Amino acid sequence: MKTGLKITAFAAAVAATFGTAYGVGRGVDPVTAGEQKTAGHAAGGHAKEAQEAQETEKAQDGHAGHGTSAAGAAAVPGGLQISERGYTLDLRTRHIAAAGERTELSFAITKDDTGRKVTAYRTEHGKQLHLIVASRDLTVYRHLHPARAADGTWKTPVELPKAGGYRVFADFTPQAEKAGLTLGADLAVAGKYAPRDLPAASRTADAGDGYEVRLGGGLGAGSASELTLSVARNGKPVTDLQPYLGSYGHLVALRSGDLAYLHVHPNKGGPGPEVSFTATAPSNGTYRLFLDFKHNGTVRTAEFTVHAGQSAGDHPKEHGH
Repeated sequence: MKTGLKITAFAAAVAATFGTAYGVGRGVDPVTAGEQKTAGHAAGGHAKEAQEAQETEKAQDGHAGHGTSAAGAAAVPGGLQISERGYTLDLRTRHIAAAGERTELSFAITKDDTGRKVTAYRTEHGKQLHLIVASRDLTVYRHLHPARAADGTWKTPVELPKAGGYRVFADFTPQAEKAGLTLGADLAVAGKYAPRDLPAASRTADAGDGYEVRLGGGLGAGSASELTLSVARNGKPVTDLQPYLGSYGHLVALRSGDLAYLHVHPNKGGPGPEVSFTATAPSNGTYRLFLDFKHNGTVRTAEFTVHAGQSAGDHPKEHGH
């Protein structure tokens, strides 16, 4: 086979593989009706809106977007691409000099056809842009909300505790678009790197100060499933969770290996102790779940390792952290 044909066949195989992988989550904000309208910004909203955008593009250009038919495979999972649909994550801060050093992270979202910085965004869950920073081994996680200057440059302080590779995710919807995007770029922290194993799968997570979160249900691969997270403190259920960015909880899932991004918001309910989510993982595999919740004025994060594609009974026996 000629080299050109080999490359074409390989590209087709890769496209077919990624075409079947996309995370879907349904988000219904339980706090305000106004926020419910924007809950499509959750992963499920991204999937639906992306499909609508592709169908519109097909009608305008006479072909399906990204080489797929309207009934064909869905888009690549969020966060794996630095550019998508004409938008690019221009991460200005690519390196941090030392672990534990407080650094200003700077970036912009640019429009590829003009190179101009985007300055108009839709407000989703109280913010125009959500920034996630996670280490490649998924043992460090930060959910940040940077400030935007008039020229479109975003900045936020960040302190990352260890050296190594990180992935930066920008989750946003430009004002000119109906569909949201999640773009990703790499960040390096200098210093001696000591990789850590992914924490063992567990049904409970210690969120500090006596808070414990218990995970119910399982993460389905290719089909919707329900995850229920129940918050307790010192053994007593927490029944007065506070709204955080318009919801009683925010859940981000990252796939181990390539860090495919899945962002979902809770179903109706609240204010605790249980917060439920409906989500679909892009594929079988191991995922790290990060739940942000607010109580007594403080936002806390509970972290879990789960295996998508297994039923609740298939999960390994519970391990402590």
